[in-house]
Amino acid sequence: MATSKAAAAPAAAEGKKSKSKMFIIIGALVLAAGGGGGAWYFMGHKGETTEKAAHAKPNPAAPPVFAQMDPFTVNLQADGGEQFLQTAFTLKVGSQADVDAIKLYLPQVRSRVLLLLSSKRGADIATVDGKNKLAKEIIEQLTQPFAKGAQPLEVTDVFFTAFVIQ
Repeated sequence: MATSKAAAAPAAAEGKKSKSKMFIIIGALVLAAGGGGGAWYFMGHKGETTEKAAHAKPNPAAPPVFAQMDPFTVNLQADGGEQFLQTAFTLKVGSQADVDAIKLYLPQVRSRVLLLLSSKRGADIATVDGKNKLAKEIIEQLTQPFAKGAQPLEVTDVFFTAFVIQ
């Protein structure tokens, strides 16, 4: 029995060594797989984020800024009889600072528009093309500075909200 105990002791020690080696190998494999998987996860998601950013929609543009004008009533150039124009419109401007400038220079703004409108003939502004041309002329009038050294307004469009010729 002593020999079997002596033979069993080295076998048990060898079994413990092989189990220890197996745990070390399994541990190393788990760490390697975890490290590789972690690297793949972080690197893979980083690449996807870049792809998503490239395909993402651009930031939406700033909301439009409008300045509503009070109605205008003017006598038009005579085409054989008296004609009147009553119109109202809204200006699309670049920023709130332009709206504030319109309020500040409102008497000059209205004067420029009144002079422009009263220089027109009814037949010239009754058509869609005539209205589009008038809108461009209003923009030209309002983008000129109102005071020496003042910044010009950024008026990008004119939207007619009422337009009656009588």
